Amino acid sequence: MATPHIAAEPGDIAPAVILPGDPKRAGRIAEMLIPDAKVVSDVRANKVYTGEIDGKPLTVMASGMGIPSAVLYANELFSHFGVQRIIRVGTAGGLARNVKVGDVVIATGAHTDSAINVPRLPGLHFSAIASFNLVAAAAAAAEAKAGDTPVHIAPIVSRDHFYGNADDLNVTLARYGTLAVEMEAAGLYGVAAEHGRQALAVLTVSDHLLDHSGDMSPEDRETRFGLALDLAVAAALS
Repeated sequence: MATPHIAAEPGDIAPAVILPGDPKRAGRIAEMLIPDAKVVSDVRANKVYTGEIDGKPLTVMASGMGIPSAVLYANELFSHFGVQRIIRVGTAGGLARNVKVGDVVIATGAHTDSAINVPRLPGLHFSAIASFNLVAAAAAAAEAKAGDTPVHIAPIVSRDHFYGNADDLNVTLARYGTLAVEMEAAGLYGVAAEHGRQALAVLTVSDHLLDHSGDMSPEDRETRFGLALDLAVAAALS
């Protein structure tokens, strides 16, 4: 049945969902992957596309920007539409010096300054981690492609604020092996754990917090996500 934010019917949404942040990017991804996809929902200009790849059903939709929006959509997908796995495809800012603009990061876990996961385990610190089988599938796909773009498998950090984050903490995060920063994965991993489902984030580094000289333009951000998308699809359909 439809939810307040997804006007789809049972069976309209596939068990696997590719989840970029931007609704326009979702449309481009759907056109690239499943040109004959059906629009099964269109609420608040967020279209949901469902079709098949090699005989396997796949849905593409956007999460919006930030943890609250991503968690809202993920919760409805898991709880009302029987979705089993959600793979976020997006961009991230590089933190560590061994990560360059254009690299891809398969996010094994996500530190966060958000309080979104605090109520989940009272008295404990919730570990926001990706589903191992999805990480393994994306990693295997990366190894099989073995192209010129480096693929890193490591933790990231999900921040509530895009601006105003302390530079010294970014340096510390990098020293602890945190490769990139974005704004959704920790919440997605939390809601997946709550529902006993699977989640992963595969991210293209679009800028670097230590050196902005090679940052992607807005146009580049919308087009240079091909490898990350390939790895996400491999995980989604594994």
